[in-house]
Amino acid sequence: MRIRRLALSLVVPLALAGCGDAGDDLVDVVFIGQPEQLEEDGLRLSPAAQHLRAATAEGLVSLDASGNVVPGVAERWIVTDDGLSYIFRLRNSDWPDGTPMESQDVRAELRRMIARLQGTSLGLDLAKIREVRAMTGRVIEIRLWSPMPDLLQVLAQPELGLRRNGRGTGPMAVTRADDAWMLEPRPPEMRGRPEDPEWDQRIRQIRLRALPAEQAVAVFESGGADLVLNGTLADLPLADVGALSRGTVRLDAALGLFGLRVHSQEGLLADAAQREALAMAIDRATLLQPFNIGGWIPTTRIVAPDLPDDIGTIDERWSDLSLEERRSQAAQRIAAWRADGEDRTARVSIALPSGPGSDLLFNELARDFAAIGVDLERVDDPQDADLTLVDRVARYGSARWFLNQFNCSLDNGLCTPEADARIAEARTEIDPMVRAALYAEAEAELAASNVYIPIGAPIRWSLVRGGTDGFQENRWNVHPLLPLALRPI
Repeated sequence: MRIRRLALSLVVPLALAGCGDAGDDLVDVVFIGQPEQLEEDGLRLSPAAQHLRAATAEGLVSLDASGNVVPGVAERWIVTDDGLSYIFRLRNSDWPDGTPMESQDVRAELRRMIARLQGTSLGLDLAKIREVRAMTGRVIEIRLWSPMPDLLQVLAQPELGLRRNGRGTGPMAVTRADDAWMLEPRPPEMRGRPEDPEWDQRIRQIRLRALPAEQAVAVFESGGADLVLNGTLADLPLADVGALSRGTVRLDAALGLFGLRVHSQEGLLADAAQREALAMAIDRATLLQPFNIGGWIPTTRIVAPDLPDDIGTIDERWSDLSLEERRSQAAQRIAAWRADGEDRTARVSIALPSGPGSDLLFNELARDFAAIGVDLERVDDPQDADLTLVDRVARYGSARWFLNQFNCSLDNGLCTPEADARIAEARTEIDPMVRAALYAEAEAELAASNVYIPIGAPIRWSLVRGGTDGFQENRWNVHPLLPLALRPI
């Protein structure tokens, strides 16, 4: 299946067309996913559950529609000159049960959440926090082992939203209604802010649902949704919603990981050289041509290029070789492996999410692997697969986030203890250049082990009806619900 009419760009936002009305009292939002995902309440949340959590349980800071950090429970903050201390002043507000919010309570909740998140990739991101202190009644201090310029971005993650007895601090109130969740902004005076006498005229309700991709797009086409969020490459062909809706597709130029994680260390994949052969075979320049996406930039690097802590010592791999030369070398390695034993079959299995986009991706990868003599087989269960797709948007823009995704403690596939050691060393390193050099060493260790085959940046798309306010593309694929519920001034 090819996308016939859909021409997308990651550089220039598309003009909107549609029949939405900004004056409506209700905004219908549908996340691509499963309905039960909105019920999630654990440590690992789906995108739908993350957005619901962010709307109902505010952290010290939060993210706005552009993905920028804005005040949350903390009304302001300062950072010491050495970057080792962040001091937050809390709003004069209450917990949902009416109890005044004190710094001791917030400290206890932050400590509890940080402890619970140990063993997750977000827990690794939080490992730079040395201490959380309650200073006065409304002042919290977070001390770090070493400077972390992205700390505010991490603290804005939905998993760090403050809750007491399971109830969050807003900024929206939520109720269950049949197959949907109804959300409404809480009045400013309930959040420690000045009263707004025109508040009721400035807000509207959000109806939030999670549906499989085909259903979500069908609901949008029929006029039953104003936004469809969390589209991925797996379901991108479904966004070809026809000429009358052209221009409603919006793409985030997302930062993150899109590639193949190696899970097997047997047979063809037992040696890093053979794993590298698979990476060399992929024609990244044409891999996504069937999707007709403009502006997407492939990469052979694990860490996205040009981040603030990228010191430029890691280059794109095999840049001195043409595709034909790469494939020739890769094919020789596969042939040598096959000849080194009896009845050896060069075959690897892969698990991909269901969807027409995954079908297209599989066909492209199978063609590329066949060019070096490797058969690619698709399996349904990731537990049975040699390779799985990593399709993940970054939480913040640092090499540390990318490297943490491959930490051996997460048990997500083959890993490299030497890389983990460099990252652990960087945790307490004060000098930013030394810290960045340690990250570069860790990336080099991971690249040499070939436990991950980078392809490029993740694809995230949304359907947005014309006249819908409060939505903006951003690199974090974060589309908070509160801005959607506020009428334009």
